[in-house]
Amino acid sequence: MDEFELEDNLEFILQSIQELIEDQGDDNPFGEVNQNELLANLVNYDQDNLMPDVSAEDVANGKDVQGIPWEKMLFPRDQYREMKMRTYKNYQNLSYAREDAVEHCKHVEKDSPYYDFQYNTRHARPSIVHFQVCIYPVIVSSFQYNMWSLNRATAEISTELINGDDCIIPKQRGHGSQSVSMVQFTTMAVDKDLLVLGGFQGELIFKRLEDDGIVFSTRVTEDENAITNSLEIYEDPNGSRRLVAANNDCSVRIFDTEYFDLLNHYVFPWSVNSVSVNPDGTLFAVLGDHEDGLVFDPKCGKAIGKLTGHLDYSFSSAWHPDGNILATGSQDTTCRLWDIRNLSQSLAVLGGKLGSIRCIKFSSDGRFLATAEAIDFVHIYDCFADYGKSHEINFFGEIAGLSFSPDTDAFYIGVADQTYGGLMEFSRRHQHHYLNCLW
Repeated sequence: MDEFELEDNLEFILQSIQELIEDQGDDNPFGEVNQNELLANLVNYDQDNLMPDVSAEDVANGKDVQGIPWEKMLFPRDQYREMKMRTYKNYQNLSYAREDAVEHCKHVEKDSPYYDFQYNTRHARPSIVHFQVCIYPVIVSSFQYNMWSLNRATAEISTELINGDDCIIPKQRGHGSQSVSMVQFTTMAVDKDLLVLGGFQGELIFKRLEDDGIVFSTRVTEDENAITNSLEIYEDPNGSRRLVAANNDCSVRIFDTEYFDLLNHYVFPWSVNSVSVNPDGTLFAVLGDHEDGLVFDPKCGKAIGKLTGHLDYSFSSAWHPDGNILATGSQDTTCRLWDIRNLSQSLAVLGGKLGSIRCIKFSSDGRFLATAEAIDFVHIYDCFADYGKSHEINFFGEIAGLSFSPDTDAFYIGVADQTYGGLMEFSRRHQHHYLNCLW
């Protein structure tokens, strides 16, 4: 992962519009406009006040899901989308033509929504410490960790659990435990009663959700390139709960989650951006600053397969609950599907619209695969339709993460736009939803 900070989305928009204004060619969708007027209309008309939440009822009455006041803008939403599609430049680490990356993409039919918009709360303010890192179901903002409970038409704040600005002093001593402070959170994992947060300087912070304070914290490396890129809590084949952490120091580490001992440390030839664990805890998908990924056996400490097909670095992966299908997301704007029983080539290639595939999740029932691009687009594929149908959700802003609820009835997207960001909740549309109108 590169040490690179992406501009705020709003700043990118302003820059892109300025470029369009200066381009007075025949294909300029906005024609000749006054630059100052255009920029003034784009910026939030009242940035001093928190944008109001948006409900399903608001949207039914014509409000934008992000609360963007298109009626106050100089141009409508569809023209703004056209501008973004034309001017957005996806970041690449390696040199290749995007046409080569998407050449073999599967034809996917746009289907009716699988999830309906329910609520967008502004109280959760997602932020991205590094442009290639996604936070998943819970939001980190201003170095603070908050758990948010969304209940359809209301958003309730629960207790602040961790403040990274503070000096974090763990209860447990020994086993490499040490205090940490001024932590910039980069990734997280939650399982039952255990919360684990990773930091920009290689920090790991463990908290039991039913207890006060921090049970354990440490820095896994003194390497200056130490970002904790991904975390996953899983059960190994013996039924023991483990944490696997991927860091920029080319390492994957496995920790015990009872006493927090470091059990294994594996080193790779490149920075490791993502590690995901198959359902029975026997295999890891390891992706990093290389176009090829690996299927890794943690028991023997060796790679047992190579994932060859992406044209750029990869940053996310997920396993289907049946354990046979692995999905990987790359900076080349594609998600590839692999049959773990035959890794000679990918099973299918799913193309994005604009940017890198930064986050991937399967629903727990195996019905849906969700992929998030770096900006503006989330795709939900129907696995039962052989990934040939999808529900596309589009909005404006960098994507901080996505997640299905454990029962799959809710779906969440974190949007990290400075002005119109928030945590959006969607509810699953069931085949019998029409019965609601009878009551």
